[in-house]
Amino acid sequence: MMQTVQLSIADGQYAATVREALTRSCAWHIQPVDRPDLSQHCVMVLDEQSFRRLPLPLSNPERVVLITRHDLQDPQCLAQAWEAGIVSVVSEQDPLNTVLLAIMAAALRIAKPHTSEPASEITHTIRAEPASIAPVHRPYGSRRCKTP
Repeated sequence: MMQTVQLSIADGQYAATVREALTRSCAWHIQPVDRPDLSQHCVMVLDEQSFRRLPLPLSNPERVVLITRHDLQDPQCLAQAWEAGIVSVVSEQDPLNTVLLAIMAAALRIAKPHTSEPASEITHTIRAEPASIAPVHRPYGSRRCKTP
């Protein structure tokens, strides 16, 4: 199954670098977009400008990877990302492997089906059995301590 990744990054050179790295790392279907399509069930890699255009609250923030500039112009952007529930925030200055790891993690988070069944667990069952408290029988008569 090929994962789809929407790339909405204004810096064309950086977007091309991420796109090339994604095509080398896995079988990804990469869609460069000006405005992310929230109706698609896919990973969205956004810069700050694209993130600001999204309607909040996000229905599935776990699928968003936010790429910020090192000299963040809008400090409120990180606060809004936090409040929106975005867990993957990387910088353009981060190594490309870190960006790819964030994208792969987002893909794994959305790949898990959301079911109402509890996950399989190891359970420990304690059976209530009555404990036998029988008097201790001594085979010999009572013993007394002898004193000299």
